[in-house]
Amino acid sequence: MARGQTGTTGRRKANGAGAPSGKAAGGKDELLKYYRAMLLVRRFEERAGQLYGMGLIGGFCHLYIGQEAIAVGVEAAKRPGDQIITGYRDHGHMLVCGMDPKEVMAELTGRIGGSSRGKGGSMHMFSTESAFYGGHGIVGAQVPLGTGLALANWYREDGKVAFAFFGDGAANQGQVYEAFNMAELWKLPVVYVIENNQYAMGTAITRSSAETHLYRRGASFGIPGAEVDGMDVLAVKAAAEEAAEHARSGKGPYILEMKTYRYRGHSMSDPAKYRTREEVDEVRKTRDPIEHVEQMLEKNGWADEAALKAIDAEVKRIVADAAEFARTSPEPEPSELYTDVYTEAQA
Repeated sequence: MARGQTGTTGRRKANGAGAPSGKAAGGKDELLKYYRAMLLVRRFEERAGQLYGMGLIGGFCHLYIGQEAIAVGVEAAKRPGDQIITGYRDHGHMLVCGMDPKEVMAELTGRIGGSSRGKGGSMHMFSTESAFYGGHGIVGAQVPLGTGLALANWYREDGKVAFAFFGDGAANQGQVYEAFNMAELWKLPVVYVIENNQYAMGTAITRSSAETHLYRRGASFGIPGAEVDGMDVLAVKAAAEEAAEHARSGKGPYILEMKTYRYRGHSMSDPAKYRTREEVDEVRKTRDPIEHVEQMLEKNGWADEAALKAIDAEVKRIVADAAEFARTSPEPEPSELYTDVYTEAQA
């Protein structure tokens, strides 16, 4: 599942020799938990797409459909207090880290009941209670910010790890490599998770990146990395656990390249004409992360079609309630424009 690269010691890490192997056998309860979590993200994003089409969500809206295994798998590998920070394709991360679907949907629609009181929208939600530090609209900006979270963890010696997510497009940003240099120099506890969904906006990775194996991007800094099947939630979990242990034990940063695929356009305004319908359908048919778990559950006799439909029905009710809450929650008062702008420094 995973392929490693040269680390700081110069040793070649390949096929599990010191790199995350991605091999894990999930039990019944574990797989059912991941199935429900991924299905919640899928159904939530489908409803968000509908609300956008109805004009209830303004601005940009980047859906996570197809990439659910990454957020769920990494969340399963986290320890309490570990932080998440990501870019603007962030709804899935919010849901799996424990944020209330009602608050997330209300934020998407710009309502006062949203997690950021309607002022963050799709791309800028936060929940320090859930150790979720955004949603960031500037491409790659979350990488140095996530490195800053890791610096705080290192300074406090609290044993926490920061997971900084970014995409294949952001992997070409200069600030990413400034962060890599600092993180390795100071051996900061950070795991960089590259969600490589093959297309940076509308440009295939082969047309935009000289080095398309993005887990190698830390080689010049001595940062080890691994390539992981981002459509397999168990592979993601196993790789994230080993990468986190590397960072938590004082060995410094680790890069995980999650090979994944998004089914929708870059954003809701993207018709995605740069790829064929056949390409998308082939991935849905052969690599869908939710269907993969369905097949494992059914093969092991842990869930039949009726049980899976019951889970889906429960998830749909949760999403419907979230949509209704978002629709009926009032808009913020104009005075909200002047709140949360400054914070008083403590002496």
